[in-house]
Amino acid sequence: MFRGAGHGGSDARRRALEHRRSSRRRLPGWIWWLLGIFLLIGLMLFVLHHNQKEQFRPPVVDNGSEIEEVPHEKVNFTEELLSSTSFARQLADQMTLAKAYVILAKEHGNLQLAWELSSQIRNCQRLLSEGAVSGRAINQDEAHPIISRLARLIYKAQDSHYDIGTTLVTLKSHALALEERAKAAIVQSAEFGQLAAESFPKNLHCLTVKLTEEWLQNPKHRSRSEENRNSTRLVDNNLYHFCIFSDNVLATSVVVNSTVSNANHPQQLVFHVVTDRIHFGAMSTWFLINDFKGCTVEVLCIDEFSWLNASSSPLVRQLSEVETQGYYYTAGSKNPEREIKFHNPKFVSLLNHLRFYIPQILPNLEKVVFLDDDVVVQKDLTQLFSIELHGNVIGAVETCLESFHRYHKYLNFSHPTISSKIDPHTCGWAFGMNIFDLIAWRKANATSLYHYWQEQNSDLLLWRTGTLPAGLLTFYGLMEPLDRRWHVLGLGYDVDIDDRLIESAAVVHYNGNMKPWLKLAIRRYKYIWERYVNSSHPYVRECMLH
Repeated sequence: MFRGAGHGGSDARRRALEHRRSSRRRLPGWIWWLLGIFLLIGLMLFVLHHNQKEQFRPPVVDNGSEIEEVPHEKVNFTEELLSSTSFARQLADQMTLAKAYVILAKEHGNLQLAWELSSQIRNCQRLLSEGAVSGRAINQDEAHPIISRLARLIYKAQDSHYDIGTTLVTLKSHALALEERAKAAIVQSAEFGQLAAESFPKNLHCLTVKLTEEWLQNPKHRSRSEENRNSTRLVDNNLYHFCIFSDNVLATSVVVNSTVSNANHPQQLVFHVVTDRIHFGAMSTWFLINDFKGCTVEVLCIDEFSWLNASSSPLVRQLSEVETQGYYYTAGSKNPEREIKFHNPKFVSLLNHLRFYIPQILPNLEKVVFLDDDVVVQKDLTQLFSIELHGNVIGAVETCLESFHRYHKYLNFSHPTISSKIDPHTCGWAFGMNIFDLIAWRKANATSLYHYWQEQNSDLLLWRTGTLPAGLLTFYGLMEPLDRRWHVLGLGYDVDIDDRLIESAAVVHYNGNMKPWLKLAIRRYKYIWERYVNSSHPYVRECMLH
């Protein structure tokens, strides 16, 4: 009985122990389960809180960035470079000194030092460039590494006995060499610019060749040209007469075309064109095969003027002299101190000086308007013929503003021949668009006055060259000022002419080297000239002129 009881008691104890063991095993599972839930909830709360912070962060960052960017936009990098406390100034100063030591190192054969200095100079330039582009000040973190490396290299250069005395002497020699190179470059640029201005473009040469070929192959052109010379319109003083002296076919065509296009009655216009023997056939052919609104165009050759010879014209006589030919046709090799532009042979070409012989060329006319071949007409010029010249020979637009473009600018008043007869403060005026009273011209014997002044200037001591100084002297006291709007100048050199002034001008003048038919032309004004080019003509298209 007792054994059974003991056995039963041990079973009870065994079941209780197993119950406790099973309970001990189930309890950690619930704990881990609860911990997992809390961990998941905590992770979700953390992610949610982080997202909320991210959502609210951008406005703060944007505001902060805006606050930081405003001063960046206000940074003036030039002022930074001038400020003695800025890192940009320190970098620039060290870079300048380093460049000097690069030169010294190369001269002393220390190529390694020169290479190291050049490398840091490039780093310095890169940092300064980034600062200038971004418009922000360079900070210490950016500048310190470069400044430190440059300082070590400069100290190394100084330690190599490149002292300040050597540096100054070397830099002075280099400065003088650079100055000489700059002067040579300026002279070379002037020479190249002058050569480009004097050159005859191949497109214009192409047009001249094709027209000359047609002139030679077509005898009808020659017979028509002879017939036109007998026209009574050429000597009719009731018509409006214009004269042009040029060897440029296309430029002359633009002058004629623009004049007739803006005339109220183009049939009443007569043009007298004079050219040289080489371009006579081309010029004649062009005006025979093209119609210019019913106007009359006479083409003459300068070789026909037998009266224009060495015995009657000082200019012709001077051009036959060897010294004069050497001055104008050898690019000034014997006179290097003279300005390049004054060696232009066009300044002494007979065509350019024919303006002083208009009464001899057109003996039957009373009034004539002279036009240069580098002008464009924008208004009706027939009103010029009704302007009262008050007994004067020439009507012209004055060009003086205060002391600029007065007689003393063009003439040598240290010469007694000039100073005793001319007032240096007399206002200058412009050739290129002028009305001439040929009756008053013949009465004043102005051509003889021109011959007198040409004789006096045989040694080029009164003026250097050109037709304007000769014109100022020839027509001194014989010029009637015209309204400025008749003639606006400068389209061949001045890029800042007021558009309103150009629009109001009766004639615009491409005086200067940048002629509208050259690649040098100022693009802003070129369209004015191009709209009067006959671009539909097959010869023009073939030569790619437009």
